[in-house]
Amino acid sequence: MLSPVREKGFQRRLEEAESLVEALEALPDGEARRTAAEAVGAVLAVHGEALAHLVEAIEERGGHALLEELARDPVIGGLLLLHGLHPVPLVQRVGQALDRVRPYLSSHGGSVQLLGLEAGRVRLRLEGSCHGCPSSQLTLRYAIEQAIRELAPDVAGIEVEGLAPEPRPSGFVPLSQLRPEWREVPGLDGDDSAGPTVREVAGARVLFCRLPTGWYAYRDRCPACGASLEGATLEGAELACPACARRFDVRRAGRSLDGSCALEPVPLLNEGIVRVALPVGAS
Repeated sequence: MLSPVREKGFQRRLEEAESLVEALEALPDGEARRTAAEAVGAVLAVHGEALAHLVEAIEERGGHALLEELARDPVIGGLLLLHGLHPVPLVQRVGQALDRVRPYLSSHGGSVQLLGLEAGRVRLRLEGSCHGCPSSQLTLRYAIEQAIRELAPDVAGIEVEGLAPEPRPSGFVPLSQLRPEWREVPGLDGDDSAGPTVREVAGARVLFCRLPTGWYAYRDRCPACGASLEGATLEGAELACPACARRFDVRRAGRSLDGSCALEPVPLLNEGIVRVALPVGAS
């Protein structure tokens, strides 16, 4: 995998290439524009042919597992997709993405089922208490779509059944609220503490709870009294607010045991490094 520095450098070069292509497309001379486009296409074809020979040579030497490992690198995987050479079928990559997000969906008392994959379009269905649940619709959809887009950026579209339609917001909605970003939370896997812990992530205070089934994340605010959950106790899967003693089920989307309110879940993925999805500038 690329280091953060090298990945930023690659993204910068990619943006420069896109800008140059746009400049070529804006040339007023139609003949010059066609010639430039053909030149770019020829260079890509040469690179694709060379990459195809490399993939074939690795396959012939029994290196399919190595190819799959290389394809997990976003840069290498992107080039393999560009030239139709990715070693992992699309349906398998979609399945891997759904496996990533299932722990978060289980915190809402549900799961997701792959209904089909036709012409590159993925059809999914939410199951359990996720189905039709009006709460956290944005984060549920985002967690699913983000996981798929990371492993299968070549999907043509994603349809999710079971998400209740959300009321249309009035007025301006900041783009950051619609497109949260995944933020790394280093050090949690090395935290053997049995108790809940509050961390600041991108300016937001987030409560993390570790159960045998994995990590769960919630906003650091009790919905009953408004107090911080720092210092909360955890018995089994029941979290008790240190201020008002209201108890919440961590595994069931943070619902209070009396059903009167619920904690606010934060989308979480754990693949060796815990990541949570928060809006840009969250607080």
